[in-house]
Amino acid sequence: MQNSQFGQIRPIAIDLALPLLHNTRDLKPMRHLQLSSFVKTCLALFLFLAPYAASVEPAFADLRVCNQTRNPINIALGYRAERGWQSEGWWLAGPNDCATVYQGDLDSRFYYLFAADDVGGGAWDGSIFMCTRDETFTIFGVEDCLARGYERTGFFEVDTQNRTEWTLQLTEKEITGSQSQ
Repeated sequence: MQNSQFGQIRPIAIDLALPLLHNTRDLKPMRHLQLSSFVKTCLALFLFLAPYAASVEPAFADLRVCNQTRNPINIALGYRAERGWQSEGWWLAGPNDCATVYQGDLDSRFYYLFAADDVGGGAWDGSIFMCTRDETFTIFGVEDCLARGYERTGFFEVDTQNRTEWTLQLTEKEITGSQSQ
């Protein structure tokens, strides 16, 4: 045994296979492994798909807002959270692009949105008032927005029909929602 700065180095028992090799007369040449074409196909498919399977991320259900207009839109979200009412913003969705405004399974049936076209003017709004501000925000509570230094903004209600995912299409003339595909 040798001594080192980490203490004694002890031999490791690795001679488990050695008794099999004492009588070499009994060894026979190894035959090529013959696999059925089915097994070969499965093995090839596994080897081909293994790198892709390792890189696949789990699928999440989300609330997405798709902009079907000619201009970019800014989006704010309101919903009932554990701490009460919460509003968040801003997400930018370019023309013919989507923004994920809530990640994960939708826990509530109703969510509330406000979206504004700052280039062409106009907004998708409603009569449910929540607090917002010009910069990125997360605001808890919907009361006394102005007194707390926020803006009071009208949001419209989105009924997700208790689905775990939902995609909303904002167009020039209407708002349509559907379960994501």
